[in-house]
Amino acid sequence: MQEKTDALKEYVEANQLTFYRLAFSYTKNSDAALDVVQEAVLKAIDKIGSLKEIAYLKTWFYRILVNEGLSYLRDNKRLTIVEDFPAEQATPDNCESIAESIDMYNAVQALEPKIKTVIILRYFEDMKLEEIARVTNVNLNTVKSRLYKGLELLKILIGEE
Repeated sequence: MQEKTDALKEYVEANQLTFYRLAFSYTKNSDAALDVVQEAVLKAIDKIGSLKEIAYLKTWFYRILVNEGLSYLRDNKRLTIVEDFPAEQATPDNCESIAESIDMYNAVQALEPKIKTVIILRYFEDMKLEEIARVTNVNLNTVKSRLYKGLELLKILIGEE
């Protein structure tokens, strides 16, 4: 049990910014994102005994974090707080890429939560489809279907053919 606890501690410390970024994609608010990450860490500590193998720590923790993000969305569906998109200093050279990034960010945020989760985990967290299936607790074909649907919707939302 101590080995699992130590592994969790190291994993959380090494990836806290990644977890925050994922939580922020659900909450769109920095304080709420911190709360979601904190709740996920507390649940992980409380349920560390349910982790069967340390090798699955990543997908096990992501499942907890994603569930916390989805729970936040359910509990706060009437409240929508959108903070400014973090942008770099605008220069003539990077204005176009900033605009493209903002368009993509807004398009991803417009997706329904289950599809958005797959897109974020695949392209922003660089997870393999099998890992996403374990994190979201759905079969691989469902993940593929949601990914395909999400990509098609993103093409429509950002106006690409």
